[in-house]
Amino acid sequence: MSITIASWVKPGIWGGIIGAALIAIIGFSTGSVVSGSTAEKMADTSGKESVIAAMAPVCVAQFQMLTPNNQTEQLAALKEEASYKRDDFVIAKGWATMPGSETASNDIAERCASLLMDLTAS
Repeated sequence: MSITIASWVKPGIWGGIIGAALIAIIGFSTGSVVSGSTAEKMADTSGKESVIAAMAPVCVAQFQMLTPNNQTEQLAALKEEASYKRDDFVIAKGWATMPGSETASNDIAERCASLLMDLTAS
């Protein structure tokens, strides 16, 4: 007993294989399809960015608890700092240490310094 396969099946199978390969190539090259580890890295980055975006205003609020004269002095001092040292300035002043935390975050301090510099432009 032999099985006969229709003549149109072989080109159909090859078309399916080639189509699947093209979809995979296009999907991975455009970023529409990512591996599990890439998706995990993207989620970690997104989560970290969300935390920084949420906590940087707290840092600015801690700065704004200063008296208006002291705020002016501190903003002037911050403006005099080199751009790469501004996060260290914010950490040294304690503004980047979040309530309930004992240590400051460099990433939050960097974003906070940027927000404070925006205050000097106004």
